[in-house]
Formats: sequence, structure tokens, C-alpha cells
Amino acid sequence: MYRFLLTPRWWGINLFAVLAIPLCVFMGTWQLGRFEDRVQSHEQATKQPAPGARAAKPLDDLLPVDTVTSGRPATATGRYADQFLVPGRELDDRSGFYVLNMLRTDGGKALPVVRGWLPGKPGHTPVPAAPTGEVTVTGDLQASENTGTDGVDTAGGLPDGQLGIISAASLVNLVPYDVYDAWVTLQDTESSGGAEGSALRPVPAVAPQGSGLDLKAFQNLGYTGEWFVFAAFVLFMWFRLVRREAEAARDVKLGLVPDTDADTDTHAGTRTA
Repeated sequence: MYRFLLTPRWWGINLFAVLAIPLCVFMGTWQLGRFEDRVQSHEQATKQPAPGARAAKPLDDLLPVDTVTSGRPATATGRYADQFLVPGRELDDRSGFYVLNMLRTDGGKALPVVRGWLPGKPGHTPVPAAPTGEVTVTGDLQASENTGTDGVDTAGGLPDGQLGIISAASLVNLVPYDVYDAWVTLQDTESSGGAEGSALRPVPAVAPQGSGLDLKAFQNLGYTGEWFVFAAFVLFMWFRLVRREAEAARDVKLGLVPDTDADTDTHAGTRTA
């Protein structure tokens, strides 16, 4: 009854099912693993002490920035150089901009330092001058921003002295020296040049991307269910087609329906005669 499974047409159907089902299971398992990784990262982040409660370490000891070192207090020594204003940044639901200075270290590379936030628009709000001479800064370490970071401006066309995204890739085109692939945000803005009447406000450190149970995490969980449903659907359809084919072959054998192949051969013989 099931000899039809060895016909060329059914070889194609069987091959499709044999390839599709493991692929769907593999993709579903991979998406589930991504969701579990995000859950684990979230649990690790919640168990870590607050950034301000951890001891500061030298910048080079915390690089490269990852989910463990992001937000850790980092120290660096150097001299402030170029200054950039980063517009379109909100703090406490107010629109403003970051004040970012490049800290030239003794090693030659520069560290982007966000000295603080000011309300308003660049050019309309007085910006406190950065300290002169050699300084040692302590700030919360952050990874370079990307196009998915809140507040970034990737459209371009900003005036000179303004920056749309805080990243080494964007800064190396604006300064004649190497830049660390990281930046720090100072929490002690009084020592970074703040003045009464135009005091810089500290910019809180943000959690690293991929370390929380955000929308992407639940998208991974949703994709997991979809891939497993696809695998079950392929298996269901294969069994349904097999059952229908077997029932049709049984009906032909019992004479309940005409054998179309036999009728075709009979008609062909009649025409030949």
C-alpha cells in the first residue's frame, strides 16, 4: 500500500520534509538560545553592584567594553583637547546636548569624555570651559554608540564642532589622533568645569545593549515558537499527504474508484487498434 513512497514524486516530498524539519528545529533552538543568553545577561546585570559602589580601575584594565565592564568607573590621566557638542540628547524629559571633550592620554590615544549635559541647543547655551593642564578623570565606562542607540543622529549635516554619535569610528575622521573605542561619562561635573548658573549635569550611564529583557529578547522567544510551529506543520502535512495517498491506493485496490492509470492504458490501446 505504501509503495507509492518510492515514486519520483514522493522522493521529492520526502526529501523536502527530511531537510525542512531539522532546519526548523535548529533555527528554533538557536532563537531559544539567544533568548536564554539575554535572560542570563539580565540576571548577571541585576546581581552586580551599582556603578558608584565599585572601585575605579585604570581604563586599560577595563577594555574592551563588554557587559561586565560597561558602567564600571574608569580612570584616565591626560589633557583635554578638542571639544564637541552632541545635540538632541534628553535628560529628565528635557531636550539638550552633551558636552564632550577628548582627553589626550600619555600614550597618545584620546578618550572621549562626556563632561555633562546642558539644556537647550548648542550655540544658544553657554558651555563651561574644560579644565586646563593635566587632569585625572573618573567616569562610568560606556561602549561606543551605534545606529541603534537612543538619541544618535546619523543623518549628518551637523555644524562644525557638533557630533551626532559618540563612537571611535566617527571621531577618527574629526581629530588627528587615535581614539579609544569607548567613552566615559563623568558623575562629578563640578570638577569638570561647571559654573554656577550654567552647571553641567551628569549623564547617567546606560546598561549595555543586549543585557536586558527588552523587546528584542521577546522577539527571540516569539521566533522560537514560530520555527517549532513550522516544523510541526511540515510533519503534519507530510502525514496528511501520506494518509490521503494510502487511502486512494486502497480505494483503487478495492474497486471503489476507477484506476486512472489502467483506464488510460485501456483507452490508449483502443485508439491504437
